[in-house]
This record gives sequence, structure tokens and C-alpha cells, in this order.
Amino acid sequence: MNMMFKRKLPIPQEIKGMYPVTAELAEIKKARDEQIKAVFTGKSNKFILVIGPCSADSEEPVLDYVNRLKKVQDKVADKIIIIPRIYTNKPRTVGDGYKGMLHQPDPTKGSDLLKGIIAIRQIHMRVISETGLSSADEMLYTENHRYLSDLLSYVAVGARSVEDQQHRLTASGLDIPVGMKNPTGGDLSVMMNSITAAQHPHAFIYRGWEVESTGNEYAHAILRGYMNKHGQSLPNYHYEDLIRVYEMYAEKGLKNPAVMVDTNHANSNKDFTQQRRIAKEVLNSCKYSKDVGGLVKGLMIESYIEEGCQSIGGGVYGKSITDPCLGWADTEKLIYEIADQL
Repeated sequence: MNMMFKRKLPIPQEIKGMYPVTAELAEIKKARDEQIKAVFTGKSNKFILVIGPCSADSEEPVLDYVNRLKKVQDKVADKIIIIPRIYTNKPRTVGDGYKGMLHQPDPTKGSDLLKGIIAIRQIHMRVISETGLSSADEMLYTENHRYLSDLLSYVAVGARSVEDQQHRLTASGLDIPVGMKNPTGGDLSVMMNSITAAQHPHAFIYRGWEVESTGNEYAHAILRGYMNKHGQSLPNYHYEDLIRVYEMYAEKGLKNPAVMVDTNHANSNKDFTQQRRIAKEVLNSCKYSKDVGGLVKGLMIESYIEEGCQSIGGGVYGKSITDPCLGWADTEKLIYEIADQL
């Protein structure tokens, strides 16, 4: 084997014991979970925004950013539920490069997974304790979810993971909304099959245990655009795309039909400035069709304090070191515009 086993890491139960969630924080998260689930079941007509940096690369600017979000959330609470995007592990197309806070709690230093596990638990815990906003993270590694399972209110399964059986089965055992992205090649049937698998019960192996899941009725679609065979980015947020997903849900007979639209990635051709325009087009589609309006539950937006991106060690506070993001001024304006348009 071409691997060196460096050290055995603490299991999630041990990490949770070292950094426990208080009863007060648990109640805050429970209340948030119910509010968010109500949107996906149609009991609430509020609109969800999963919004934040491409990757949560440093604790202090991320907390600064989320505290700013909290002030805006208080002003739009009658219409919008904001879920901070705190993505602590970063998928890499070719496997190389910065892999997120889980791997490198300090982006300028080497990998330290033990420190990383502690760092990602602490940042999610601080978000709840300081703002009362429980957050979203990507389930890039299924076995690591348990380190954060008592802190997250939303989970995304990425375009490269959505065809993986273990991701689908693990999603079936969660009791919070799990968004399944369309794959990078754009085949919507793959995404719908993933949602079907996540909504059904299964028996499987998880963290060395034989487990049985009951199915996750909150599993749903995320449209993020796709790449064609020539490597060109193509969108799938237009009215026609949304109607097609509505029809596919009807054909499948799945519970709680729902779509989140990712305004960046291939939908924007990675031009972060297009996110405002895309958000408004999606909302116009929701107004044009009652079916689309009932299907689209929210948007995913990449945003940070400073717009654009920088290289690792660039030194600009609150500026992405992965994909470029909207800056705070445009973010705040966009949230208010969305609230006015709803």
C-alpha cells in the first residue's frame, strides 16, 4: 500500500464530547431545522438563501460576514430564511490544491486533519452561538458528517459526488434537507435518481456499523449548470429548465418536490457578477408560473466581504481564496432586492 498511517483520529462521539453543544444551542438549531423543513414541505412560503463564501477559509472573517448576515436576516425575516454557507471542505477537480479548513485550518500551512476537525466544529458552533443562525456545509466526505451532525441545518451533495452510492445512502439517513446537485455533465435523470435513493430507506455500512435508514423526505434538487463535451459551461436555471424538473418530479412521484438554484458555478460561467441577474430571472420565473413558484424554494449564492478572489496568502481580509464571490455591498443590496421581489 502506498499510504502511511500517521495517527488514529478521534471518532465523532469523542470530538462531540470534547466540544459539546449546549442545551441552549441545541434548542436554537432544533427551531431553525423546523423552520427550514417547513419551507421544503410547503407549510411555509418563505424563501431560502444559502449564502456565503465559496470556502470558509478563515474563522474571523467568516464570523464577521455571518454577523453581517444576521443583521440583514432580522430585517427580512418575514420573507427569507438565510442559511450561512460555511463550506469547510473543498472538492478539487484534479485533486490538488487547497482542500478547505478540514484539511488546512491555516491555508498557508500544510495539512493537519486533527486540527481541521476541531476547527470546523468550532466555526459552526460559533456561528450558532454568536448569531443564532445554523449553517450549511457540503457533505464531501460522508464519514465526516458525524463530526458536524448536531450543528448543521442543511447539507449539499456536490456535482461530483451525486452519483456515489455512499452519498445517496448517507443522505437517506439524515433528518435535515439535503440538496443533490445535478452532475457536471448535466444529466438531470442522474440527479432525480439520487433524490429517489435519498428518499428511500436503506441498509448499509457506515463508519464500521451496519445501519438502517428510514429515508429523507427533504432530499431535493440543486441546479448548478453543467459542462458540455467541449468543456463549455451551460446554464440550467431558465424557465424551461425549471418546468422540466417540475415534470420530472411529477413522473417520479417523489415527496416534497423542491429545487434550489445555484446562481454561480456553471450557471454563471463562473462570472460571480452574474449572480444578481440570475437570481432576479429565477424569481421572475416563479412569478410567471405557479408550478415553478411552488417548486423553487430558494437560491445558493457565493458571497464574501470583499468581491472577487485572491491567491492563498494574498492578505486581503474577507476575500475568497477559491472561486470569486460577490462583495458585501452587492450582497446586502441583492438580499433586499430579493425580499422586495418576493
